[in-house]
Amino acid sequence: MTALVLTLIFLFQNCGHFFCQTGSKPNIVMVMSDAFDGRLTFEPGCRVVQLPYVNYLRELGSAFLHAYTNSPICCPSRAAMWSGQFVHLTQSWNNYKCLDANTTTWMDFLEANGYLTKMMGKLDFVSGSHSVSNRVEAWTRDVPFLLRQEGRPVAQLIGNMSTVRIMKEDWKNTDKATRWIHQTAAASHQPFALYLGLNLPHPYKTKSLGPTAGGSTFLTSPYWLTKVSSDLISIPKWLPMSSMHPIDFYSTFTKNCSGVFTEDEVKSIRAFYYAMCAEADAMLGQVISSLRDTGLLNNTVVIFTSDHGELAMEHRQFYKMSMFEGSSRVPLLIMGPGMKSGSLVKDLVSLVDLYPTMLDIAGISVVGNLSGHSLHPLLSKSNHFPKIQRPDWVLSEYHGCNVNASTYMLRSGRWKYITYADGQSVPPQLFDLTLDKEELNDVVHKFPDVHVHLDKLLRTIVDYPVVSAAVHRYNKNAFSAWRDSLGKNYSQVIANLRWHVDFQKDVLANERSYWHFLLFVVVREKKQFKSRVKTTLFPHIYSGNIF
Repeated sequence: MTALVLTLIFLFQNCGHFFCQTGSKPNIVMVMSDAFDGRLTFEPGCRVVQLPYVNYLRELGSAFLHAYTNSPICCPSRAAMWSGQFVHLTQSWNNYKCLDANTTTWMDFLEANGYLTKMMGKLDFVSGSHSVSNRVEAWTRDVPFLLRQEGRPVAQLIGNMSTVRIMKEDWKNTDKATRWIHQTAAASHQPFALYLGLNLPHPYKTKSLGPTAGGSTFLTSPYWLTKVSSDLISIPKWLPMSSMHPIDFYSTFTKNCSGVFTEDEVKSIRAFYYAMCAEADAMLGQVISSLRDTGLLNNTVVIFTSDHGELAMEHRQFYKMSMFEGSSRVPLLIMGPGMKSGSLVKDLVSLVDLYPTMLDIAGISVVGNLSGHSLHPLLSKSNHFPKIQRPDWVLSEYHGCNVNASTYMLRSGRWKYITYADGQSVPPQLFDLTLDKEELNDVVHKFPDVHVHLDKLLRTIVDYPVVSAAVHRYNKNAFSAWRDSLGKNYSQVIANLRWHVDFQKDVLANERSYWHFLLFVVVREKKQFKSRVKTTLFPHIYSGNIF
């Protein structure tokens, strides 16, 4: 057998299905936004705001109806997407502790296999980023000292009907991306892969509160507000604070949402958020238009997704850092040559699935142990794929700020199971998403068999009590090292990190509703008051692990 024949056989056996079917590798373009609620990309959520280019991708490609982040915060989520591995495997615990700079990403594989590659805008998956306040609050989340993480969420209107480009940095990067498509990609004889990371629709920093106050301003102009159907904006239901799960209460407090909000305030925040989504959609549109103008669109796979969602005042919270749907659901729309059009995919998927999908599309054999599975069989018009059983679950986990215990979410079928820390010191939650789309009815005690089954399944995926203990050790050691590095300056530095609070003195003394909450919990679960405070608020500090 000649060397040429052997080479052809090797190529045929190892090429991806797309490559074999089309004879050439497709281009790949990914636009990844920040804090985009995935429910806005399909019915009925898509009715509330005009997203013409999201609709374009949905009509000409596939929309995933149940796509989730693997960690509802920026850096760990993106670390999972770029590495193809769950957060606990890469130990991407918070916005400061993520991937090493030399981590091999799917983009590296594409470049090594002949792709012209370019990454622009927000990447945010390597360790060392974000503010000192952000990381210190994560390190000290399970002791009776905390930094109130955010300013109170507000809506702010600027400009007039001619004010279109509000997020200047995103538009600058979008312009760069389109120039690169016109000037570099269009002139290249190589297939190309382009990544554009956006900040929108992440809320803006609240400048009046200083540089450490976090991002709590929903900012837009009258132009973008015209894209929002005001009469379709829902006002989310809130549980009474006395009925909130202790972790949710903690998050509500640290996000500065425990005060009074009028219905108009809540509606404005949600309207402004949707308007910010519309601005992000326009950036996606500029990229798509440049591909069409250069004649590249027909041979380009276009992907739109996000690192996590935005609660926008659902469950009395804004931001992310929660396993509720508004925070954990992400958009995922994919179109390209040889792919289905107008397909609504019901399979459970998550961001770790994008790594093997990229390699599959490019005809590159997957190397190493990945947490995800290629989505290409769900996208392709062809049925010539090996019968590989996809898992019927997705995993998300969270170990960062604004939540005082490591959190694990397993979505399987109609059920969402959420458990914390070691699985015992903090009560778990169970939601039936078929009957309870708003996630207001915790049925963990009503369905004990489901609880046991899902917890057992979760433990086969991740030994979460062991992971939680590892995160706590990391937090303790990282905080101690940082504190020691400051020496005599520690007191002054810590005093300037947002505004710090002794949780027990401030909350327990001033939030009357919290006393009602504790009394409710004691009566319901027949536990001692003292034990309840210890185990649900700060489960680690009473086990001798004080730092």
